[in-house]
Amino acid sequence: MPDEQPEHEPTFRKQPVSFVRRSGRMSDAQERAWSELAPFYAFDVPRDVASTSVDTQARFDPAEVYGRRAPLTVEIGSGQGHAIVAAASAHPDRDFLAVEVFRAGLARTMLDADRAGAKNLRLIEANAPEVLATLLPEGSVDEVWVFFPDPWHKSRHNKRRLIKQGFGALAGRALRDGGLLRLATDWEDYALQMREVLDAEPEFARAFDGAPDRDWAPRYDGRVMTAFERKGLNKGREIRDLTYRRVARG
Repeated sequence: MPDEQPEHEPTFRKQPVSFVRRSGRMSDAQERAWSELAPFYAFDVPRDVASTSVDTQARFDPAEVYGRRAPLTVEIGSGQGHAIVAAASAHPDRDFLAVEVFRAGLARTMLDADRAGAKNLRLIEANAPEVLATLLPEGSVDEVWVFFPDPWHKSRHNKRRLIKQGFGALAGRALRDGGLLRLATDWEDYALQMREVLDAEPEFARAFDGAPDRDWAPRYDGRVMTAFERKGLNKGREIRDLTYRRVARG
């Protein structure tokens, strides 16, 4: 008898995801990091059908995971973890969550966090929109960071961009009223798209440090210089920051 088919397709697999998950071999150090450090740092995500999917019934309870109640910052696409490890080390009174689909980057993040003694950091290997839509409790996050997401700069690939119509509802669901959404990119057309999309989202209003008429926010001084930012600067591209505030519900 053939296997039964699922009654419905997962919502997030009906549209293109913002990444291509290539199989890459981790180094021996990264393999050891995953084996030894993941039990503490990595949240074991119940899956739906794909290896980076999230079961819609799963929940990430910050108070239970961190063992306390503290302001929570979530970085989407944390890469090698340079920004979030630096932030977690500098702010032990806050909690941090890195969301990334590439295991090698998460392993590197755990290694650096362990060396820095950053115990206020956790990692999730999953598709970020699913984390924002169901895994995180509504209104549980103080800040969401999206720094240098894949620009998918070829026009035929623009549909894969993370920041597009509907992203405001996802990020806005997870953020508390008054919480901040911080973004940065070195691709001008993507920056323009981010601004157009988020200016139109009812969940958000510009929070450009008291200057709502500014086109771009000042560089967020809590963002450390990473390889992605340095690469963009070396190629002569301008870095553009955006900051939005979650408007009050209702």
